[in-house]
Parts: sequence; C-alpha cells; structure tokens
Amino acid sequence: MSILVSVLLGSAAVAAPATSPQAARAVVERYYAAIDRGDYRTAYRAWAQGGRASGQSFDQFICGFARTRHTSVVAGAPTRPEGAAGSTYIRVPVTVRATLKDGTAQRFAGTYTLRHVNDVDGATAEQRQWHIQSASLRRQ
Repeated sequence: MSILVSVLLGSAAVAAPATSPQAARAVVERYYAAIDRGDYRTAYRAWAQGGRASGQSFDQFICGFARTRHTSVVAGAPTRPEGAAGSTYIRVPVTVRATLKDGTAQRFAGTYTLRHVNDVDGATAEQRQWHIQSASLRRQ
C-alpha cells in the first residue's frame, strides 16, 4: 500500500510543477541560460507560438544578440497566477545583466509575462507548459 501511495504521490509531484509559479520562473532562467550559451533556437522556443510571440523572426531574434558576450538573470518571486479564457498568466520580475563583446555592461529590470493553456480538451502537452508571452524591460 505505501508503495502505491508513493507512486501516486510521486506522479502528482511530477505533474504539478509544470504549471507551478516556480516552473514559470525556471522558464525565464533557462531562457537566459540558453542565450548565454548561444543556443538561440532554445531561447526563441521559450516564447509562445514557437517564438512568434517575441515579435521577431528567428533571424531577427539572433541579430538582437549579435553584440552580446554574456547574459545573466536574477528572477524574483512570480506573481499569483491569473486565469483568463482557458489560459493562466503569471508575471516574473527580473533583473538582467549583459556584457557586450566590447566590454560594455548593461543592466535591465522589468517583468516577463508567461502563459500556459489550461488542461482543456484539445490542448497539447506543449501548450500546457509555460511560455513567455511578453516582456517589459527597461535599461537601468
């Protein structure tokens, strides 16, 4: 019996984090880790709609980091999730540091809004995961 309970609880623990606030924060952290290592395809796919929510084509996205040598992010505590029309939204506050190839240091602060489709009929596993919907960053 205790093995069955452990298996059931273990399964629930695996399923729940995909839509938790901590999972949303992790998406932002993985996004910047991908940018830092030059894995722009992974970073682009962190955005909703296969990257299109970034408002850029993949080539434009890459060009936006052409002068960047290093990035890092400190992601704060996510806001309380909010529901709307079959989706859930959450905001993650960030402080971003970037170093350009010429050594110039930059600092940005703001928020990322992430979205996932709720577990509704027809929603794919990909849609039920957090993706970046929009960003509002200001240079400091």
